[in-house]
Amino acid sequence: MRFRVLIEQDEDGCFVATCPALPGCISQGKTQSEARANIVDAISGYLESLRKHNEPIPPPITEEVVEVET
Repeated sequence: MRFRVLIEQDEDGCFVATCPALPGCISQGKTQSEARANIVDAISGYLESLRKHNEPIPPPITEEVVEVET
């Protein structure tokens, strides 16, 4: 499965990764690649928990890029 992930640097320089389709699924890392690897693990654990509790897996969020003239 594919999920959209957002990675942002916080005020302390740490990279925080979230998965908007999975509420509360958040991880972090000292680098972007570490945050990416950590969120993959977090998503896997989240999905495993949903399966264990017989809860549906939310569909991935679709997105579009729009152009805005300034």
